[in-house]
Amino acid sequence: MPANHKILIVDDEAQIRLFLADGLKGLGYAIDEAGTMKDAVASLDRDLPDLVLLDFKLPDGTGIDVLRHLRTLDRNLPVIMLTAFASVQGAVEAMQVGAYDYIGKPFEFDEVVQTIQRALEANQLRAEVGHCRERNIRQAGQGNMIAASPPMKEVLRLIGRVATSEASTILLTGESGVGKGVIARTLHYESLAWDKPFMNITCTALPEALLESELFGHEKGAFTDAKTQKKGLFELANGGTIFLDEIGDLSMPMQGKLLRFLEEKSFRRVGGVRDLTVSVRIIAATNKDLALEVAEKRFRNDLYFRLRVIPITIPPLRQRQEDIIPLINAFVANFNREFRKSVTGFDEAALAHMHGHAWPGNVRELRNAVERAVLLAHGTQLGVADLPPDIGGAVGILDEPLSVLQPASAIRGESAATSDFGLPESGLVFDDLERDLVVQALDRADGNRTQAARLLGMNRDQIRYRIEKFGL
Repeated sequence: MPANHKILIVDDEAQIRLFLADGLKGLGYAIDEAGTMKDAVASLDRDLPDLVLLDFKLPDGTGIDVLRHLRTLDRNLPVIMLTAFASVQGAVEAMQVGAYDYIGKPFEFDEVVQTIQRALEANQLRAEVGHCRERNIRQAGQGNMIAASPPMKEVLRLIGRVATSEASTILLTGESGVGKGVIARTLHYESLAWDKPFMNITCTALPEALLESELFGHEKGAFTDAKTQKKGLFELANGGTIFLDEIGDLSMPMQGKLLRFLEEKSFRRVGGVRDLTVSVRIIAATNKDLALEVAEKRFRNDLYFRLRVIPITIPPLRQRQEDIIPLINAFVANFNREFRKSVTGFDEAALAHMHGHAWPGNVRELRNAVERAVLLAHGTQLGVADLPPDIGGAVGILDEPLSVLQPASAIRGESAATSDFGLPESGLVFDDLERDLVVQALDRADGNRTQAARLLGMNRDQIRYRIEKFGL
């Protein structure tokens, strides 16, 4: 821990400074000293240390004055107060200004060392969390989005205006796979609430009763398994953003409860009697035509107009072909890092096939095709043979259509439980086969998990497990 850490000791008693300096130097810390507020301020202005041991009472001022000056230079640098004038009032004031801890004189040297170690470790952890947050913001911001085509450039211009606005409800529409989730994160991380929570929930992922509990929370005893009080996403996201994906599949009762929240900005936990108020931005997304859903009485008219205060439509990939090549290059770079490959890209013939493909699964389908190609690549350049067969590649065991990979008995209408799949002579990797079947089913069902599960003879929980397992 001491390596390269510098500590400034500020105390008007020379004996205390000598005692602390000798002991801390013996542990490997670099030490600076100051006996007055003036000297301490000059030292801080000259070169910031990693930690300050600061006496409360100084000849020309107080440690609080030094601490206030330090906070104008660095808001996080750890400060430990040392004082013979220990009092609750002094401790509270020091903590309010930003001291890490408070030690009264006389003190044990070991106590000081342990407090220093805790303070430095906490500051290092804070810095690491800050770096992670900044990286996530950079990855989720507009700088990470591909927009070479006029339609997507217009979407990004709109995002830039909306993100920093006071808009509390935003509706994202577009086909499955166009990137509505990416747009939602961009809207959050480009907003003034970028450092507040971003909560994401798929409206079809949970039964209605559980969805209500997830969104609004529940009180202890509200239902059989409610053994403790639970805060919902609306409470946890206070000040931030909630992304409601597949809003078009929300049940009518839940639509009414969501409308009440949007109108009143208040809600009750399940089983609760008290209204709770929060401030959150709601971003809703759907691949359905909500106007048609309203006309056919499957979606509330009042909720539809409440949600579409700021509508943003993301165009399908076939309408923004200028984005295809830049997206391919970005995906290749990402998967090179993830799979530790050194693929340089696709050759001209492969790019021509990809540029001419209709991409019914949109950006998600393109991403899956590039991921598959990079993952299975043997060389540094990818060709037509590395593409899935529907885009022009060679047919292999992972590319057989679903009907070919069914048991022969299933094709004849017999029970699949009594027959075997045809196994290639060269064998296969079962996880690769399973993953590819799930990808094919999702693509064929345009991302609809229920339909994809039906194609594979699964329920929604089973296919959701595999989607999470393979990171799809």
